[in-house]
Amino acid sequence: MKSTVLKLKLLLSVALLSSGCAHLQSHQSVYDKIGGQTAINAIADAFIDQIEFDREIFPYFAESNVDRFREKFSEHLCASTGGPCKYTGDDMVRVHTGMNITESHFNRTVDLLVAAMKKAGLNYRQQNLVLRELAPMRGDMLYK
Repeated sequence: MKSTVLKLKLLLSVALLSSGCAHLQSHQSVYDKIGGQTAINAIADAFIDQIEFDREIFPYFAESNVDRFREKFSEHLCASTGGPCKYTGDDMVRVHTGMNITESHFNRTVDLLVAAMKKAGLNYRQQNLVLRELAPMRGDMLYK
């Protein structure tokens, strides 16, 4: 009887500990879930590589200062995913005004971002978490 009670207490303790860990993990930011600043930097670098070799999308970036783009994209991605960064660039409407980005080009750019996240080592779940954070900005970029 005493052994059964001990086993039940042990099982209850393990269950509570496990649920506590799951609870803590569910409150992690997307930034933390994807690997923090190391992942952000890897995504930014891989995204720039993807853009550079894409004939359809590169013209949108041809006149861009690559170092500034890398810095602001990293800041934006960090801040958007709940990281400690503060985005200091222009808002998305201002950045994209005059570009007249079509639905097709927007979708192609998302494909490049997904490829960059994959190259940076993010799994599908992590990629979807990032995309979920960025998706509300879609309207700020199209047909401006």
